[in-house]
Amino acid sequence: MKFVTNLLGTALNLATVVALASATMVAALTRNLPDHRTLTSWEPAVTTRLYASDGTMVGEFARERRLFLPIGAIPARVRQAFLSAEDKNFYTHPGIDLASVGTALVANLANYGSGRRMIGGSTITQQIAKNFLLTSDRTVERKLREAILSLRIDQTYSKDRILELYLNDIYLGLGAYGVAQAALTYFDKPVGELSVSQAAFLAALPKGPNNYDPYRQAERATGRRNWVIEQMRQNGFIDAETATKATATPLGVKSRMHSPAIATADYFTEDVRRQLNGQYGDAALYTAGFSVRTTLDPRLQNAAMKALRKGLVAYDQAKGYRGPIERLPSTADWSSALAELRPLSDVPEWRLGVVLAAGTTEAEIGLRPQTAEPSGSAGAGETIRLDRQAVAWALCRSAKGSRGCAASVDGVLSPGDVVYVEKQGGGYVLRQPPLVQGALVSMDPNTGRVLAVAGGFSYAQSEFNRATQAYRQPGSSFKPFVYAAALDNGYAPTTLVMDAPIALADGAGRTWKPKNYDGRFSGPSTLRVGLENSRNLMTVRLARHLGMDLVADYGKRFGIYDELKPYVPMSLGAGETTLLRLVSAYAVIANGGKAVTPSMIDRIQDRYGRTIFRHDQRGCDDCNVSAWSGQEEPVPVDDREYVLDPMTAFQVTSMLRGVVERGTARNVSSLGVPIAGKTGTTNDEKDVWFVGFTPNIVTGVFLGYDTPKPMGNGETGGGLAAPIFIDFMKTALQGQPVADFHAPAGMMLEAIDRKSGQPVPGGTPGAIIEAFKPGTAPCASGCPIIDGFETASTSATAEVDLSPELREKLLTNGNGLY
Repeated sequence: MKFVTNLLGTALNLATVVALASATMVAALTRNLPDHRTLTSWEPAVTTRLYASDGTMVGEFARERRLFLPIGAIPARVRQAFLSAEDKNFYTHPGIDLASVGTALVANLANYGSGRRMIGGSTITQQIAKNFLLTSDRTVERKLREAILSLRIDQTYSKDRILELYLNDIYLGLGAYGVAQAALTYFDKPVGELSVSQAAFLAALPKGPNNYDPYRQAERATGRRNWVIEQMRQNGFIDAETATKATATPLGVKSRMHSPAIATADYFTEDVRRQLNGQYGDAALYTAGFSVRTTLDPRLQNAAMKALRKGLVAYDQAKGYRGPIERLPSTADWSSALAELRPLSDVPEWRLGVVLAAGTTEAEIGLRPQTAEPSGSAGAGETIRLDRQAVAWALCRSAKGSRGCAASVDGVLSPGDVVYVEKQGGGYVLRQPPLVQGALVSMDPNTGRVLAVAGGFSYAQSEFNRATQAYRQPGSSFKPFVYAAALDNGYAPTTLVMDAPIALADGAGRTWKPKNYDGRFSGPSTLRVGLENSRNLMTVRLARHLGMDLVADYGKRFGIYDELKPYVPMSLGAGETTLLRLVSAYAVIANGGKAVTPSMIDRIQDRYGRTIFRHDQRGCDDCNVSAWSGQEEPVPVDDREYVLDPMTAFQVTSMLRGVVERGTARNVSSLGVPIAGKTGTTNDEKDVWFVGFTPNIVTGVFLGYDTPKPMGNGETGGGLAAPIFIDFMKTALQGQPVADFHAPAGMMLEAIDRKSGQPVPGGTPGAIIEAFKPGTAPCASGCPIIDGFETASTSATAEVDLSPELREKLLTNGNGLY
């Protein structure tokens, strides 16, 4: 009996020691254990997506590319595939699966010393504990802490919630996190459309996405997928026939196809990215999962890039061929050598090629492979031929300021030359990336919504956005705002201003003598004629008569400048602004004088669908009534302030229509619809502009070298920028009703002689219909002439204060602006 008592006592003591040791170990393991309850507030990093106005996705920004889906939105076959591959007892075990742990233990003992990686036997719950709350250290202590956390997680959360965390967090290769993003990445389809075979492939990836890469490890990926399919059959999720059919199906991986709008919208989306980053910060931009509905019109965006590129290439080719973009030392392995070169990715119609042979009438070109083979090799090379017609523009070559012409193809192209070619008709033509740059912006003048932005020839070539970041002199495209200031202050379109030579002393012993572009002058002329023909001398006199403080105020009021120095040359557009700001200013004129806030974003929603930003701030009390009872259709209240008198806006518009019909932009009238606009050309033709508008769309175009230099004698906004505007507007006007400009109520319309401004009977040759404000009328005789100086003579000399920088610029480039 005593022996039994001692034995029991020893056992009790041993049990106590074991219990104390276990309690000590558990206490040590749970000390500083992460709080599993933090999973309740987990918000995964989600991709911010940008959408065009028609819903087309045009951009993504993310550190982890993920599209979060609640568990109810994930199809059963996808859940079943992952459970079969990772944790078939998920819905029955308490967070850890002892049977799986035992199997892993036996396998690890059998493989001990073999160098093989240990098997963990982890459940999905354990993977959640490790990925969210612990490190990936392969230690016994970490595994025990993981097990404790898994038990707690399983007790706290539902199985569906745990599976939801897992399926949205898991990394599945190629930059894709979660099953929804992986479905788009590998199969270019939403997760709800995945087949059994496709779901099984995704479920094969968690063990090692790189090991089962479908492009580099297709055989291993297929084998792993087929194993998952078999597990699904054994677990009763699919029948044998479905398993057999799924196993026989090729992987069918399909790279995600991007909309064509993405290739042309880089300048636009980068501007939106900068705005989001400035408003919400870098972390939110790349993790918060914003859904951003932009103002981009994909059809117009494609047209904008196409028109701008066409204009830039036409100008550049007219200046001659500059030679190859690079040379290969040997053409022996030309296909592989070309594959190493990076083409302009956003100009897919241009292909890189190398000259393999050249003769008097044609050249043989080897083309760069458009896609590399999965193995990384370049693949077989494709060759084409360029005849003399295909290189005709390049026969004259520019080099070191001189220009020489060749009579044959081999006088231009030599073996080893790397060049661009573009498919045209049934063959190819030679191309070269232009040195000149430019921009195009198109906007809805009634809302400020930016419809299209082309910031240069190619974003891949240069990320600098000439539409929003380049500050350049607008030249004569600023003049409408000088004339608007005059019309707002008692002048009429028929007011006469002297068009005659002027000499302005700069206060430093030198003289600035502005000139009209054509070097001629016309004496007393109406404001209309001055604007239609872009007369510099008239604009300078008018600005002096108004006062430069008033002109500077209008430049600021319209948002063209933050500040404009009150120097007389500024009336000719010598200040610097961006194309977007100038187009926004013209939008004010186009919409009848209301303030315009340009915007590339219509609305921003957070990851839960809540709207956190909306550009349209118009109020509409009756827009959200619960029921319709025969009431009138609600109309949003537009309470924007007027920047310009609506009558003045109509007068300026009428005068700018004259620019198109009779003035410096007559080529724009070929569009055949009512359009108003203004050209602009700066000193020495360093910048050329055209901004034009209809009642529903305003578009501006700018061309110039990034480092300003003359574009060539005789180059003007009407000759270079306006044709790009025309090409773009042909697309913009397609399918749109013809809209005309309407005079505000109370405005008087009278027939006048265009040149003299005097009233004439309707139908008189040279007569036009002019708009007058109440209380004003055309002058019949003895009309006053605005001189802009104290003297009444037809020429004048006066002093004008200039900054040293502006003084030097004007004296160096003395021909004025057009």
